Amino acid sequence: MAKRIKRDIAYYTNIAENIRNIPEEELKKREQDLLIEIGFMAHERLVHLIVTVCFALLQIISVLLLFMCPSPFAIALTLLFFVLLLPYIFHYYRLENGVQKLYEIYDNIRGLNNTDPDNINKINKGRQKNVL
Repeated sequence: MAKRIKRDIAYYTNIAENIRNIPEEELKKREQDLLIEIGFMAHERLVHLIVTVCFALLQIISVLLLFMCPSPFAIALTLLFFVLLLPYIFHYYRLENGVQKLYEIYDNIRGLNNTDPDNINKINKGRQKNVL
């Protein structure tokens, strides 16, 4: 998944940098493709958040078990959940940062850079239209 995010970030960053050389129809297609990709990644991020939280809860329970009745089984269980939890945390961290970067690229492609006051007005007008 990390390779896919890196590939997508590189691809869509290239599109955002060369936006003036891309025909309007092609740009709209790429924009829609990026929205679909963001949707996939956001779903993947949600699934990994749920798994990470579950492993964190299991880790907490195993630590409590270790304190209440220390045994080789409790030690092994605590270590097992710890070893499984760390990669999930790092993977979720990469997913989260990747999706945030894709959001940023999407805003740049649409010309909605959040630091420009004119673009903030565009964002707010777009939100108002979607609400109505």
